[in-house]
Amino acid sequence: MHRTLEKVLSDDPLIRAMAYQSVLSAFGEGAFLTGSAVYFTQIVGLSASQVGLGLTIGGAAMFLASVPLGRAADAVGTRRTWIIGSLLQSLLFGAWLLVGGFWGFVAVTVALDLAATWMRSGRNAYRFAVFPREGRVRSMAYMRASRNVGYTLGALAGGLALAANSDGPVLALPVLTAVVLLANTAWITRLPELDDADDTVPETGLEQAAEAVLPGLPGLPTHSDDVRRRDPRAALRNRGFIAFSVLDGVLSTHQVLLNVVIPLWLVQETDAPHVLLAWLFGTNTVLAVGLQVAATRGVTDVATSLRAERRGAAFLALSCVVVMVTHDTAGWVTIALVWLGHVTVTGAELFQSAGQWGIQAEVADPDRRGEYQGVAQLGYTLGSVWAPAVFTFLAVRHGAAGWLTIGVIAGVAAVLIGPAARAAQRHLERLGVPPA
Repeated sequence: MHRTLEKVLSDDPLIRAMAYQSVLSAFGEGAFLTGSAVYFTQIVGLSASQVGLGLTIGGAAMFLASVPLGRAADAVGTRRTWIIGSLLQSLLFGAWLLVGGFWGFVAVTVALDLAATWMRSGRNAYRFAVFPREGRVRSMAYMRASRNVGYTLGALAGGLALAANSDGPVLALPVLTAVVLLANTAWITRLPELDDADDTVPETGLEQAAEAVLPGLPGLPTHSDDVRRRDPRAALRNRGFIAFSVLDGVLSTHQVLLNVVIPLWLVQETDAPHVLLAWLFGTNTVLAVGLQVAATRGVTDVATSLRAERRGAAFLALSCVVVMVTHDTAGWVTIALVWLGHVTVTGAELFQSAGQWGIQAEVADPDRRGEYQGVAQLGYTLGSVWAPAVFTFLAVRHGAAGWLTIGVIAGVAAVLIGPAARAAQRHLERLGVPPA
């Protein structure tokens, strides 16, 4: 038991405190996420198509605002952004109790997605800044493992509410999430403050933060827009980092395979029992908790981070090959191979995450970590938008050829991500930006 806890909880008091915070926030989010489909359809009274449309609108708003919100995180301060964003999330989850129609659903969804995007920019930038370089990636692994524990516990709480087969427990889910995230906000305020030099962009303030989010009416450029266009240190001027973020978004589509494509393939194209899905997701959770820290071992700089990214791509491609053959197998052979495919795609998750953290920390301007996190979220969002439709079409409609194509996509991204990351690094070196 003690050795199991060591995989999630570090001896470092700061890592341990942030691990507890990760469990708390993930528990709140996971509880509502588990019951959200029932809440939106039975409590709010929406159709499935209305829920899908609202979530798409929220995703589009999140994509468009990620970079401006990253700039605002730098201007306000990454720790303060994390605190305020978490508080806004708490209030907005509570606001679900006031929603009774489609447009109210859209308004809260958009506001919640924007608050979460801003909060993540501040949170991730704070994590990169607060830990020393040699322990940065390993500390992020503890956070990820802890979040998996929190999501699992939250899913259990949400499942218990659904099992009651009554509206009362389902109505209580947004209240539970709001209260937990309020406690999460209080926990974050106890984390150490950063030095001003590490936490904000020089010569920025709250007015510029507001201007970054609301840059003026279309067609009327503001002074800050002109400054950013001229500023060579702006994240969007680092084309290597933009390319890296897009390619990393491609490699992060292992989540699409895990949560969408493999389950659909199992149900439609194999003879495996549907109950196997529960065991697959359980396996993923156990491996993600137990092995995430181990997967970061030796990842400290750009070279070792790229090696981890390539390992993740190799596991993703291997998963495609393993799952592909289950169309023609039967019985226990199918079960074993689908399970192995889930294990290998979990390997892709573990190594790709380790490489992502290392490169994002190494090739981001230390004075603009929030802004760089905004660009990084652009790449991840792009991957989550196109991959579900494309990968499902390839795998389900084209079988072996489709699975091989998905593997080739991962391989191409793995080849190109190295030059992109090194170009991002050279961009900062040319500008004389100090190492992160």
